[in-house]
Amino acid sequence: MPTLSVDRLDHLVLVVRDMDATCAFYRHVLGIEVETFGRGRTALRVGRQKINLEPARGLPSDRPTAGASHLCFVTSAPLAEWIAHLATRGVPLIEGPVKRSGAEGPIDSIYLRDPDDNSIEIATYATATTEIAPPHA
Repeated sequence: MPTLSVDRLDHLVLVVRDMDATCAFYRHVLGIEVETFGRGRTALRVGRQKINLEPARGLPSDRPTAGASHLCFVTSAPLAEWIAHLATRGVPLIEGPVKRSGAEGPIDSIYLRDPDDNSIEIATYATATTEIAPPHA
């Protein structure tokens, strides 16, 4: 009997305190498309995947908690450009650039927080010639 495995992430659910602030952050800071689906539900479209947004008060779970998630987004843009972009948007850099291990190998990453205090990682896949400029004070 063959071994079963999953192919990719389809969607995940992010619990949020303020739908408008969350949508604005992901749209304007990270350039992610916001879409409405179903009966007025909201999602963030990331390539073939999506992140469904749920208000903290509306989940059937026992203890929905905003700010308990970590999301890692892969980019082809240099992290130095992201660091400059975040600064122009008034979004503080929490950590980075740092070297990490991604799903497909070594990555260089920076970290920030969204309006719900979720940890956001923006990563590039490392190459032998990758040089990362440190953030400017």
